[in-house]
Amino acid sequence: MASSSIAVRELPLFPLPEVVLFPGRPLPLHIFEFRYRIMMNTILEEDRRFGVLMVDPVRGDVAKVGCCAELVRFQRLPDDRMKILTMGQQRFRVLEYVREKPYRVGLVEWIEDHPSNEDLRPLANEVDTLLKDVVHLSAKLTDQKIELPDDLPNLPLELSYWVAGNLYGVAAEQQALLEMQDTAGRLRRESEILTSTRNHLAARTALKDALN
Repeated sequence: MASSSIAVRELPLFPLPEVVLFPGRPLPLHIFEFRYRIMMNTILEEDRRFGVLMVDPVRGDVAKVGCCAELVRFQRLPDDRMKILTMGQQRFRVLEYVREKPYRVGLVEWIEDHPSNEDLRPLANEVDTLLKDVVHLSAKLTDQKIELPDDLPNLPLELSYWVAGNLYGVAAEQQALLEMQDTAGRLRRESEILTSTRNHLAARTALKDALN
């Protein structure tokens, strides 16, 4: 069991409208605001880590649960702007803000999924099958070649993060999946989302076939 001194740390925070980062997922960013240019120059001298938090664009609320991003590649542009590639690491919960200027810094605790006594492989296989169905139907509907990556995770936890990270236009749903600490619950919710998407695509594909 990790001691509290290890499990809690200060982390520079980067709130982003409707962006939810998941462990193991890449996030490219263009850094142009002055305060975040300062942040990146600071973390490059330290451990290259900062926290990404989703901002609700309507209400302006900043989420309390986010994902730590590690800066893996960067390119300096004119005016000290930067293009960076980050990779999602551990999830965290903000306990309190310790500084607001020049950028926000929070005291955070790391969070993980609770251990499960359930065999998660059947759930993961179900999600994997639904994912393939959705990709196949999307390709058929758009007359494009769409393929899943060769390195699609097969472990239940990693697969649940991959699917959640690749949902589009549903930041609030992604945030709920990020905050879950139950792998089975996350996979079940993703199964529901993918089933709904598959049924919608199947109906549209059938209509397209009927009209041709």
